[in-house]
Amino acid sequence: MAGTKDFDLYRPSEEHDMLRDSVRALAEAKIAPYAAEVDEEGRFPEEARAALTAADLHAIHVPEAFGGAGADALATVIVIEEVARVCASSSLIPAVNKLGSLPVVLAGSEALKKKYLGPLAQGDAMFSYALSEPDAGSDAGGMKTKAVRDGDHYVLNGVKRWITNAGVSEYYTVMAVTDPDKRTKGISAFVVEKADEGVSFGAPEKKLGIKGSPTREVYLDNVRIPADRLIGEEGTGFATAMKTLDHTRITIAAQALGIAQGALDYAKGYVQERKQFGKPIGDFQGVQFMLADMAMKLEAARQLTYAAAAKSERVATGGDKEDLTFFGAAAKCYASDAAMEITTDAVQLLGGYGYTRDYPVERMMRDAKITQIYEGTNQVQRIVMARNLP
Repeated sequence: MAGTKDFDLYRPSEEHDMLRDSVRALAEAKIAPYAAEVDEEGRFPEEARAALTAADLHAIHVPEAFGGAGADALATVIVIEEVARVCASSSLIPAVNKLGSLPVVLAGSEALKKKYLGPLAQGDAMFSYALSEPDAGSDAGGMKTKAVRDGDHYVLNGVKRWITNAGVSEYYTVMAVTDPDKRTKGISAFVVEKADEGVSFGAPEKKLGIKGSPTREVYLDNVRIPADRLIGEEGTGFATAMKTLDHTRITIAAQALGIAQGALDYAKGYVQERKQFGKPIGDFQGVQFMLADMAMKLEAARQLTYAAAAKSERVATGGDKEDLTFFGAAAKCYASDAAMEITTDAVQLLGGYGYTRDYPVERMMRDAKITQIYEGTNQVQRIVMARNLP
């Protein structure tokens, strides 16, 4: 069309389709049976971790040079999407492993990559991302955690809040202020280990959803780490954090897609079984229109997410930035809004049953809500999009 930019939609290859089939089979057999229990008990999904690790799907993004599968961005999206279809909490294992380790992939030294990406790829450790603080959420540049150079070490002090999988992960990418006078340009990134002296964790947050993924504060009390744990150069941490989010917001979109697909799939089956007025409720036009709208929103979200994944992959392999910031924010924002609408409609289609924990759509609706909030609220995503219009 004249006057528009060229745009090639990233269509899954045969290999991607095969990956989806295998992940779906694994998720239904080894993750879905525990999803309700994980939610009800608020416990970490060890069964999912074991299954994903055994299948080399727990950190599929790690480059082959460091023992990983070297999967592209779309493959990572598909893994997260298919796991989230049955259990959103479990999907945060591959999603947060990518979020936590991507700063090392993007900006870490070769020695740092070898030291931390290898154990991650092997399933010996998980990786979390520590950016937010009690007084620095959307305004991440207002963080107060400090890192002071002391010879061949840095000493870190501060509190990080809302850290996904905190206490379970062995490794943490921590953003800290090294030069208070430079605001965001005075923030640096470090790898902190769970075993480092002075690292401790708060009690798990009591959350609406994703109850199987622990969210805790991380306390850094005179944590002394070797200077070679610095990711990149001093003062580049905030830029690395933002580059990371350009790529990983797409994984939140993937999680939202999976949750929404699970809800739609369940609702489709239910309306064919549930009878009122002498026929399945799926025969009523009002119900059919609801399902049509749910499917339409989901497919639009999926296409946007896959297009964003294509841009992420091209940037990761040396291509131009090509609107990745806009597309990453747009995919996360649109897919999460769609997931909230679709899961809400799924609850509505099940009526009173949908409002009980005996049926999974109630859990899916609760889980969907967080996708509108973390890795930047959808209000922040709209600010990001407005500043980066293609």
